[in-house]
Amino acid sequence: MLPFDSGPVEQALRSQTAQVFAQPDGWTVLAPVTDRGEAIGLLEMILPNEPDPRDLEEIGRTAHVLAFVVIANRRHTDLFEWGQRTTPFTLSGEIQRRLLPGSFTCEASAFTLSGWLEPAASVGGDTFDYSLARDVLHFSVTDAMGHGVASALTATLGVGSLRNGRRRGASLVEQAEVANADVAGHTAVPGSFVTALLGRLDLSTGVCALLNAGHVPPMLVRDGDTRVLSLPGNFPLGMFTEATYRASEVTLRPGDRLVVVTDGVRERNAASLDLPSMLRSIAGLHPREAVRALADAVLEVSGPALADDATLFVVDWHGGHSEDWRTSAGTDQERASAAG
Repeated sequence: MLPFDSGPVEQALRSQTAQVFAQPDGWTVLAPVTDRGEAIGLLEMILPNEPDPRDLEEIGRTAHVLAFVVIANRRHTDLFEWGQRTTPFTLSGEIQRRLLPGSFTCEASAFTLSGWLEPAASVGGDTFDYSLARDVLHFSVTDAMGHGVASALTATLGVGSLRNGRRRGASLVEQAEVANADVAGHTAVPGSFVTALLGRLDLSTGVCALLNAGHVPPMLVRDGDTRVLSLPGNFPLGMFTEATYRASEVTLRPGDRLVVVTDGVRERNAASLDLPSMLRSIAGLHPREAVRALADAVLEVSGPALADDATLFVVDWHGGHSEDWRTSAGTDQERASAAG
C-alpha cells in the first residue's frame, strides 16, 4: 500500500503528474503508472541530471506502457496480487476478491467511477461490479446476508446470476427477477438473501435506470447538495421466490456524483459519521481518492475491526460521450484531485 502523507508519492498519485526532486545521488522522478484512471503504482527513476520537459514526457509515456504490461501480465501470475496484499486472506476473503472487477477505477469520456471494499474481520459478503459497453455503463453493489464462507457463496450466486443476465442483454428488472430465483433456488443456507443496487447508465443521454432490491438507497451529490434518491422498494434477491421488481430513472447532469454504499458504512459503530457532510467535503476529489477518503473516515469512527463489510461506489457524470476518447498518460489529468 502506497503512503498518503502529503509527500511526493501522494502528490504524484493525486495530481497524476510526474514529481521530480533532488537527492544526494541525483534526481528522483516518480511517474504515475495508470490506465483508464486505475492508479496501478509509480515508476521510480533516479537520473544523474535534472530531467527537462522532453525527458518527463518520455518518462510519462513509458509509465503508461508499463501500465499495459502490468494489466496484460497479471492475468497469468499471482505476483502482482501478492504485491497488493498486506495480510493473508481467509477462504471467504479469497472468494469475495474474485467477485470484484479487475480494476476498481474506470475513466471514459462521459464518466469516471471508482469502488472500494473494506472487509470486516469476518467477510460479510459485499461486492461491487461494473461493465462498460459501447454506449452503456452497467454497475451493481450487492451485500449477501451473513458472514464467512456461507455469505461469500451466497454472494457468488447473486453476482454470477446478475452478470449472466447482464451479458444476455436482460433489463434491470429481468436481471433482478432471475437473480432472485437463482439465489432462492440454489443457496445452501435456507433463508439467505442478497440486497442489491443495480444501475444502467445511458452514456449518450445521462439517463440512469436504478433498481433497489432491499439495499441502502443511493445518494446524489449535485451543486454542493447531497440528497438520498427515493426509489421504488423491492425485496432483496432470494427472499421471496414470487417477488416482482420495479426500476426507476434519474437523469444525471454534468458535475453530478452518484454514491452507493452498503450498510457497513452505516453500521452502529459508524453512526457518528455525517455522510452527507463528508460527501460535500470531498466533492473535489477524483473518485479514486474519494472512495479511499470515505473508507478511511469509516475506519476512523468505527475502529480498524469492522463488524460488517463497508463498500463504496462512486460515479461522476461528465457528459459528452465519445467513443474516440483518448488520453496520453492513462488518465484525464484535468479530473485529477488537487495535490496537497
